[in-house]
Amino acid sequence: MTAPLLDVCHLTHVFRHGRLILRAVDDVSFQIQEGEIFGLVGESGSGKSTVARCVMNIYRPAKGSILFQGIDICDPRQRRANQKLLQTKRQLIFQDSASSLDQRMTVAEIVAEPMAIHRIVPPRGSLREEAKFQLYYVGLGEDCLDKYPTELSGGQRQRVAIARALSMEPALLVADEPIASLDVSIQAQILNLFRHLQEEHGFTFLFIAHDLAVVRYLCSRVAVMFRGKIVEIAPTGELFRDPLHPYTRALLSAIPIPDPQAERSRPLPPFDLPAPQGVLTEAAPGHYVLRSP
Repeated sequence: MTAPLLDVCHLTHVFRHGRLILRAVDDVSFQIQEGEIFGLVGESGSGKSTVARCVMNIYRPAKGSILFQGIDICDPRQRRANQKLLQTKRQLIFQDSASSLDQRMTVAEIVAEPMAIHRIVPPRGSLREEAKFQLYYVGLGEDCLDKYPTELSGGQRQRVAIARALSMEPALLVADEPIASLDVSIQAQILNLFRHLQEEHGFTFLFIAHDLAVVRYLCSRVAVMFRGKIVEIAPTGELFRDPLHPYTRALLSAIPIPDPQAERSRPLPPFDLPAPQGVLTEAAPGHYVLRSP
């Protein structure tokens, strides 16, 4: 088996406020193979976005290691030695495209900005032509090139953010709840775009979400986070067919049923679960669950 593109090993991150210490991520480990969409799910505050920011070197982990293409990005020396590769081959797509795009720049300038910063010669002759190509790639026309973000819809802005990330031809795209603020119809368009990018062009995603229906449609494997820990990792189909951890079962039981009478009559899921303890144990091939030793 080939080495994983991303290998997160015993990752721990804490936030400090005076004497208060919050362990936001607690001994998290997972791997992402090249060409797969790996889902990270859990309720708000479970630590998903903190993991993403550690993977992107926005946060410095308290403990653990993160290997990207064999480079330990937690090691300052290795990070400095591979600075350009890490800045171009990892790209982050934020949830709120309105705040992640510079309102004073045109779409052409936004999409071409990474290439200009890293002084990359545009494969298509000019930065504008490159921006035009990337927009076409995500389903937008050249009529958007000279528009500002405020002139675009939410779905169009998110496509611009994706086009900007793709301009670097990244090995890893970290998508932090990229459709949470969009209308349902626009969500479907963005999800289909992600699936197209993975199936036709082999892009690798760390896809963070709290909507299990989205994860079921898009991801090949899923890790479930609860209070800073991963409590279960499994192929998507197996996780939905045979959830083993009580929190995973609670999440799945919270998925709405498209029948008002059945929805009202079913019991509420038990979310008052104790803090997770134990180690990830392989219960079936490729299916890991947190169990007490």
